[in-house]
Amino acid sequence: MKEPSIEFDRIDRNLLRLLQADGRRSNAELAEMANISPATCHRRVARLVELGAITGFRGAVDPVVVGLGTLVMVGVVLDRSTPESFAAFEGAVLGMKEVLDCNLVAGDFDYLLKIRVRDIADFNALHGQRLLTLPGVRQTRTFFVMKEVKENAPLGF
Repeated sequence: MKEPSIEFDRIDRNLLRLLQADGRRSNAELAEMANISPATCHRRVARLVELGAITGFRGAVDPVVVGLGTLVMVGVVLDRSTPESFAAFEGAVLGMKEVLDCNLVAGDFDYLLKIRVRDIADFNALHGQRLLTLPGVRQTRTFFVMKEVKENAPLGF
């Protein structure tokens, strides 16, 4: 985990909030909203990128529109809790385009996966052909999301 080692001032935080809300804002628009000059805005944003506070810019795609309307959460239990088994599992999951998020968690599961598929039949095939054959998987527990109440909310800082 990265440790916060940088102090951000009011302007930095404001720029981060504005970009979180809409990363497509032009430098001129961003500068005006932050009440700073365009040159200062450009330097500040470049610095935030360089420091790793901004990790990228991307468009938000509606999963339903592109045919991936089914969201599934899968809890995974591995057969062993060793650094080697964790590394093997994580390496295999990194290559799966269906897996949006993979988190090592404390509690009933070792990992919690967030997966997007077309429908239940698509998930059934993925589950039988790929998930159950991942390295070290002993057990999975599947949760089909009925309604997304809050998704990808901006960080509250």
